[in-house]
Amino acid sequence: MKDKFKILVAGGDMRQVYCAGKLSSVFDTSVKGFSDDILPEKMNLKISDNENSLYDFVVLPVPPLDENGMITAPFADEKINPADIRRMLKQDAVIFAGKSDKRLKNIFDDKEIIDYMECEELSLKNAVPTAEGAVEIALNELPVTLNGIKVLIVGLGRIGTALAEILKGFGADVTASVRNARGTAKARILGIKSVCTNKMDTDYRLVFNTVPELIFNNELLRKFDNDTLFIDLASKPGGIDFDSAAELGKKVVWALGIPGKTAPVTSGEFIAETVINILMERGVLNE
Repeated sequence: MKDKFKILVAGGDMRQVYCAGKLSSVFDTSVKGFSDDILPEKMNLKISDNENSLYDFVVLPVPPLDENGMITAPFADEKINPADIRRMLKQDAVIFAGKSDKRLKNIFDDKEIIDYMECEELSLKNAVPTAEGAVEIALNELPVTLNGIKVLIVGLGRIGTALAEILKGFGADVTASVRNARGTAKARILGIKSVCTNKMDTDYRLVFNTVPELIFNNELLRKFDNDTLFIDLASKPGGIDFDSAAELGKKVVWALGIPGKTAPVTSGEFIAETVINILMERGVLNE
């Protein structure tokens, strides 16, 4: 298998390093965008030479491009131009990227791009490290213990459900903000209280938002005490009016990309497993 397929992991944070480490058990794996001192010696990862290899697959980070249109590569000694990556790929190469956008599609317009962050498998796996990281933030930011405090979770999807289970273990008084009977039923199964989102009260010391649409506008934020800590876990645009929160003196943490920050080993291996499973499902790899 290693002799057949070559894969390049280009750019990204430490989770991409551990992604490459996991992929190396299946592919002839190289990395690009990491200085020597960043790569763990025990992984024995190869650094791409840019010239002598053409790759079957490339794994780009989350997000793949920075604000200047370069490959996101915080640990690189120099900027990585996506055009350079393009020249390193075979004609039928497949690109894996997290949260890809139109810019990436325009650059690699003749290549198949698979957004691994849209895979249900990875979303489910990432829910736990995201929830654990969010609770860690709360523990660091709050001057009180979680035991006994009133906590509101907005949304009972994958992350909200994981949060509820963890917070119950701390002995927190947990309520879920839901929009329909299904959410109410799910909260009951989880053993927590529920409230309709458009009728929520504001007597909470800690609020987690997981819904990527505006929930906490200026009017609603005014009703919360300034001691309340808001932790927004939703992707852009988030669920909180951050400008209003700042004006009103509310404490808000917009916690994006938690798995890569708090659990890079686990989240990196999750990405690798997702890439491998996708290729297995397509019959490219054998089990």
